[in-house]
Amino acid sequence: MERFDEMLQRQDVRIDLAESCLLIAEDAYPGLRVEHYLGEIERMAIRLRARLPQANGAEERIIALNQFLFDDLGFSGNAREYYDARNSYLNEVLERRTGIPITLSILYMEIGRRIGLPLAGVSFPGHFLVKLKLRGGVLVLDPFRGGEPLDEEDLRERLRRVVNESSQRRAALGGMTVDQVPLEQLLESATRRQILARVLRNLKGIYRMDEKPEQLLRVMNRILTVSPDAHHELRDRGLVYQRLECWRPALKDLNDYLEAVPDAADSDEIRAKAVELSGKCARLN
Repeated sequence: MERFDEMLQRQDVRIDLAESCLLIAEDAYPGLRVEHYLGEIERMAIRLRARLPQANGAEERIIALNQFLFDDLGFSGNAREYYDARNSYLNEVLERRTGIPITLSILYMEIGRRIGLPLAGVSFPGHFLVKLKLRGGVLVLDPFRGGEPLDEEDLRERLRRVVNESSQRRAALGGMTVDQVPLEQLLESATRRQILARVLRNLKGIYRMDEKPEQLLRVMNRILTVSPDAHHELRDRGLVYQRLECWRPALKDLNDYLEAVPDAADSDEIRAKAVELSGKCARLN
């Protein structure tokens, strides 16, 4: 965690996204050769740069990036095993050449940056995307689908599917229809911390679903490094500690949560758990 903690102390623009993702992967792959995989990304970019003519524009570079990454190297979205944890670890994405939208987008942005494309991540509802500002507007791309460009109609159709699948997202529209939603708000650039948090939340959901509390705890520690003010994550880590019978850290996390959000909707439930944990801690003395 030490290197990861140091990375997250930097200004957001100075956070190395690829290295941070590989440091996250160290939890699942002890002894992971981070520098090896960073070198692999660099070697990919060198191969691609060698193909690019000197005076080509952004659109030509995007075409070349798509052909190199998806046609030549064979990277693709893993729709069949979408919830396989390996899809969220960048080393596995590089080895297996498959991943989910956010990890493929991270690789796409990292190689793009090395060939002069200032791509930005977009936390679009339900599906991470990338964008590139051009003189004529904004180009939105989907690395999960081979770098497919998306127009306004495509984006609204994707939003419509997400909204139809989630009552919570329907409520978030505040009475607006999908056609009334200002897309520019949904296409804001994600910060590097936000991108890392989304990677970690994916892993959190997978390990919670698979009932793997030890792995879940490691992910929660990373989440709270990235988002120290995410109080609900503090509560969730406390509950994981409780499940692992680590009574004292569980009690501390739940008390810290209650202190930070005393009027939380679940405060009575969490206070009851804290009382129970206090008793368990007393018996340890």
